[in-house]
Amino acid sequence: MSTDKQSAPAHRQASEGGSSPRPLDGITVISLEHAIAAPFCTRQLADLGARVIKVERPGAGDFARGYDERVKGLASHFVWTNRSKESLALDLKHPDAARILGSLLEQADVLVQNLAPGAAARLGLSFDALHKLHPRLIVCDISGYGEGGPYQDKKAYDLLIQSESGFLSVTGGPESPAKAGCSISDIAAGMYAYSSILSALLLRERTGLGSRLDVSMLESMVEWMGFPMYYAFDGAPPPPRAGAAHATIYPYGPFPVGDGTEVMLGLQNEREWAAFCKTVLGQPELANDSRFSSNTLRVANKEALRVLIVTAFASLSHEQVIERLEQASIANAGVNTMSDVWAHPQLAQRQRWREVDSAAGPLPALIPPATSSAFQARMDRIPALGENSSAILAELGYTAEQIEAYARQGII
Repeated sequence: MSTDKQSAPAHRQASEGGSSPRPLDGITVISLEHAIAAPFCTRQLADLGARVIKVERPGAGDFARGYDERVKGLASHFVWTNRSKESLALDLKHPDAARILGSLLEQADVLVQNLAPGAAARLGLSFDALHKLHPRLIVCDISGYGEGGPYQDKKAYDLLIQSESGFLSVTGGPESPAKAGCSISDIAAGMYAYSSILSALLLRERTGLGSRLDVSMLESMVEWMGFPMYYAFDGAPPPPRAGAAHATIYPYGPFPVGDGTEVMLGLQNEREWAAFCKTVLGQPELANDSRFSSNTLRVANKEALRVLIVTAFASLSHEQVIERLEQASIANAGVNTMSDVWAHPQLAQRQRWREVDSAAGPLPALIPPATSSAFQARMDRIPALGENSSAILAELGYTAEQIEAYARQGII
């Protein structure tokens, strides 16, 4: 167990530094979490002011801590999903751990877990077992496939769910599928868990009782696959894999420009198509060309249309193409790298970056996207493994001698 580096728990420091109350001030979340889905969920709760106590395995912790060392020696996934939390190192298999966890749950509002299938129930942490002891406790179980069904005991990781949900079948290029460049299945499940916990807290205000939330990564992703699934309804062909272009709208995607760069653009209707032909391509007659007079026809004849667009752009610079697109009110965007996004002028002008503390020193972090006029999101320290163990046990009434003994035995 590492020594405490904060003189008071993170939730206390946040309340002292904040000028306005946050929506989840006073809410305590206990999370048995690892990787991304549950940590992403609970970080959103912490953003809104909840106290999140992250329970980790002594000596190892959340295995996402070891994914890489890209952020001043810290793991990129962990930095992203774990600010504003307290880390309690606790060996859940030790008999004394049950008493510690039980004491925490007596004061908690929410338990979140994404342990291996069945692990939480084996620890006595099923909703049925806990509801009898803590009737107001909300229990959120995040798993790959949900409870019940032939897949309930299968392990599930982000890429596996991308595959199982059909996401890979519509993503990539014509020759081969491609995964998303971020943990999209984890993010989907984490966001449904987050919003469901907020709804459960509202419901508890009316009923006085906690409830169980069963969040499936597969079902979260299948919900997000609604468009391609309905497009392929009743045996119809699915959307083709179209790389960075839109599969069913054209022109909508990246196009090369004469100076060697690319421009991303998208059209949504026939008015925009006419403006694109006239102002951007300088060929107003194309708007009525029988090959391109509707989106369905433009998709069917997109190879011929692409040649016309690329030819028109070949003599123009990036700035000239953007200027014409803006003049025609055609939506467009840069084809940015990660470095471009770190330095994005819109984010800079809107002052969307803050610094958060960590064991590696101050780190930049994006302010949560949903800005409220009523409060500032909480953006506190990213905890080292076991950083808050002593302080948390002291709050529960354990003496310094007991805490030191637990540390020597590897219980914390």
